[in-house]
Amino acid sequence: MNPTILTASGRYFDFINPDPKSIRVFDIGRALSRICRFTGHTTKFYSVAQHSVLVSKVVPPEFALQGLFHDGSEAYLGDVSSPLKQLLPDYKAIEQRVEHAIATAFDLPEQLHPSIKQADLRLLVTEKRDLMPKARIGDVDTEAWAWTRQFEPLPEVIVPMSPDEAYDAFMIRYLEVI
Repeated sequence: MNPTILTASGRYFDFINPDPKSIRVFDIGRALSRICRFTGHTTKFYSVAQHSVLVSKVVPPEFALQGLFHDGSEAYLGDVSSPLKQLLPDYKAIEQRVEHAIATAFDLPEQLHPSIKQADLRLLVTEKRDLMPKARIGDVDTEAWAWTRQFEPLPEVIVPMSPDEAYDAFMIRYLEVI
């Protein structure tokens, strides 16, 4: 078996040698619109595509394209939770190769602007507030999320979109920021 996947556009994507020419915005938008954030442990379906659109709107306009594609590698790798990523050292190398191919394909810098991480964390606390189940009494919720207290959630409540709506929003946002 080759370490490749067939994408929504009918192209093969190679995990060992990701070719920037094989990267298509259609594939990224379609896949991210069908991947649920937090490995699906939300109260309602909420896609990585919708999250990416929101990040792109929170950052300064000149970094909107970086915000839109900050989780682009998940279109090929799936959404692996951060705690699990820490246990998979080989995963990070694969992720970096995919991120490099995406950056090259869309003429993005290798290092994302710091505002992207700040927006991502602000969205994280907003998503926890709006879309995550409440922790059971006695669970480690307070300790596990203590580090996020420094981030202010967005004032607006996130209303999850369907996969088709999230795909459309992703593609529209892409056309707005290119």
